[in-house]
Amino acid sequence: MPKIDKLAWWQRGVIYQIYPRSFQDSTGNGIGDLNGIIDRLDYLNDGTDQSLGIDAIWLSPIYPSPMADFGYDVADYCDIHPDFGDLATFDRLVAEAGRRGIRIIMDWVPNHTSDRHPWFGESRRSRTSPKRDWYIWRDPKPDGSLPNNWGAAFGGPAWTLDEATGQYYLHQFLKEQPELNWRNPEVQAAMHDVLRFWFRRGVAGFRIDVVGFLIKDADLRDNPPDPAANPNLPPEDIYGRQNRIYTEHQDEVHDLIREFRRLADEYGPGPGGRDGETCLIGEVWSNDFNCWVRYYGEDGTGLHLPFNFGLMGRRWQVHDLRTFIDCLNGQLPAWAWPNQVLGSHDAPRIASRVGAAQARNAAMLLLTLRGTPFLYYGDELGMENGVIPREKGQDPQGLVLGMDRSRDVCRTPMQWDAGPNAGFAAPTAEPWLPVSADYETRNVAVQSADPHSMLSLCRRLVWYRRATPALHGGTYHSLDAGDERCFVYLRQAGEQRRLVALNLTGEEATIATPIQQRGRVVVSTHLDRKGTESLSGLPLRPNEGIIVEL
Repeated sequence: MPKIDKLAWWQRGVIYQIYPRSFQDSTGNGIGDLNGIIDRLDYLNDGTDQSLGIDAIWLSPIYPSPMADFGYDVADYCDIHPDFGDLATFDRLVAEAGRRGIRIIMDWVPNHTSDRHPWFGESRRSRTSPKRDWYIWRDPKPDGSLPNNWGAAFGGPAWTLDEATGQYYLHQFLKEQPELNWRNPEVQAAMHDVLRFWFRRGVAGFRIDVVGFLIKDADLRDNPPDPAANPNLPPEDIYGRQNRIYTEHQDEVHDLIREFRRLADEYGPGPGGRDGETCLIGEVWSNDFNCWVRYYGEDGTGLHLPFNFGLMGRRWQVHDLRTFIDCLNGQLPAWAWPNQVLGSHDAPRIASRVGAAQARNAAMLLLTLRGTPFLYYGDELGMENGVIPREKGQDPQGLVLGMDRSRDVCRTPMQWDAGPNAGFAAPTAEPWLPVSADYETRNVAVQSADPHSMLSLCRRLVWYRRATPALHGGTYHSLDAGDERCFVYLRQAGEQRRLVALNLTGEEATIATPIQQRGRVVVSTHLDRKGTESLSGLPLRPNEGIIVEL
């Protein structure tokens, strides 16, 4: 593990994900935008503990796009969609955020473009187009059938026929998202220029969308069936029924990532990294530890932070959580810095997964574990899944595969106050997704005035973490709590020690740790408990978590 005084900002800090369409609308069109984010920067960090205290914003895509997949179908990698603003507005966001010590992380979508991108328009013009090989085109099989059996994540096959040229093009998402051919050096060069463009504008890093998909099997072999697939998947979910060994995590992808890292390292000192540090974050979906950890690169020459989605898929139960976290910390190589994710634009809200009472413990877990925490907008309020009727649905995954698979539920507008549209948009606007029904009681204004609210807890945790080396940089060691309902662990940096104890049930519990001494309770998830107590018989109320200074 790096020495504490050597930690980079992306190791010490908290990264906050904003879904720009849903954060703050400044124009009255019902869609959040960059000026809206600028208007809310003081909420994120104004330098005092009355703000959230985050260190960086990760923006979901804001590029020009037809919005078939809400920005993950990019029509121009070097501009801003008019709904969000323009490049001048983006530059002002970087500057205003920088004044508050907040860095900007862009979402980069290198696996596929929009079918409206000029590159694809040229590629599909003819089989002899100079950009034909920028995308993955194949002839039908001799019997006229698809090139292979690959499925698309949003339903149906991963191939669409272009009748004008008589070939199929590959898309593992929507047919409007054709996949780039990353084996082509010209594609690599063009996309490296995209990274340079944004680094020069002052971004501190990139979150790389589906990075494990960039290289496909050169022979396009059929994926075998997945024997563990859910037998109740809808028939159009070909993707979900396959073991995708030929479409994901190919060895050659790591060569590409090393080049991304080399390029990012060129933009250390100066406006890009500001303090000489840039950061690459990768969306890596794999339950195989060895596959996932390879994305850090040999000796740390790959991604700084391949996303750790392990906590999102675990049962909210002590044994499952502790086993996973212990294994992660025990097996990571020395150069690999961990990260923690409990919410995102692709997953149900954490408060809906574990319940409102345990959402407080989830916040304490996220912000006290070893590694970089990613906090999804609204989770600091305990926002729950929105209720989206089908006629209001926007997410193509839900519209094709069923509303139970819709990601709209975790993308509803930020709840700022009890006024019309929750303060997200003007009273006369119609938000792009319905505001959640509980906005009048669950919002920033109400919770800011309540010293015991979820928001007050998250602010306290972020600022306490920032001031405590044991939490933002120390070691992790789980402890026998003497009660299987409680997850207890020790964070330590030098002589500084902090014990975290989480009661993951709705029952009273008492922990008895191997540390036979007294400690001072400094944070309770209920925000009503402080003082010195014995660790040999420490009571925890139902759903309570605490931090203890030793």
